[in-house]
Amino acid sequence: MYRFLLSRQWVILTLVALVLIPTMIELGFWQFHRHERRVAQNALIADSVAAKPVPVEELTSPGHTVPRSDYWRPATATGTFDTAHEVVVRRRTNSDDRVGVHVLTPMVLRDGRVVLVNRGWVPAAADQHSFPPVPPAPKGEVTITGRLKADETTGASGIKDLKGLPDRQVMLIDSAQQSQLIGREVLGGYLEQLAPEPAGNTPEQIPEPDHDSIGAHMAYAVQWWLFAAGVPVGWVILVRRERRDRMAAASAGTPTEPERDAEAIKATPSR
Repeated sequence: MYRFLLSRQWVILTLVALVLIPTMIELGFWQFHRHERRVAQNALIADSVAAKPVPVEELTSPGHTVPRSDYWRPATATGTFDTAHEVVVRRRTNSDDRVGVHVLTPMVLRDGRVVLVNRGWVPAAADQHSFPPVPPAPKGEVTITGRLKADETTGASGIKDLKGLPDRQVMLIDSAQQSQLIGREVLGGYLEQLAPEPAGNTPEQIPEPDHDSIGAHMAYAVQWWLFAAGVPVGWVILVRRERRDRMAAASAGTPTEPERDAEAIKATPSR
């Protein structure tokens, strides 16, 4: 009664089931690994933002690539803002998902080197060619605290570094690029300013990165694994149903499909 499994229809169905099972298992592990990375990322952010601020010179230097272990680390910088070389970073959103720009102001440190400071978000100008109104940076020597971030790249951010932009407008925060424009040594990476808070909350400071939500990756992983377990169960159910139907047909004397085909061939008159 199981010879029907050798029919073309059942061979194809069985092969499809054998392909689906490992595919679904692999998709489950893919989602599980994404869950693990999200949990590790949350732990890194939580530890970094809670760390004690240190001078930015202890964490980075000119040409230095900020490692992931130092992302979001609080750092202090003492110097004077160089508003003459201030630029805005286009196509950035605030906490309300409004599109505007980030204000990037170089700070000249006491030793003459420069650290880039992202002072926060402001609305973009009415047209794409004008420099937007930007609240002035504090004058004189100041000390700020900010979160250390790595230089932005197209590969990591997905933002294209467009050429031919209006004066004092950029797409990415790149310390090497700004070093060429300023003509000074610039520390690798940049700071997202936390303190002191600007008057009137403008520029609007960048919120703390989310490190609480973990997404639905684990639920998706379990879902794929349940699907994988359901494939053989469904296959067995279909096989047993087919066997039951064939046995019932045989008991009632009703020919099954192959038998009907054979009877039809015999009934065809020869010429």
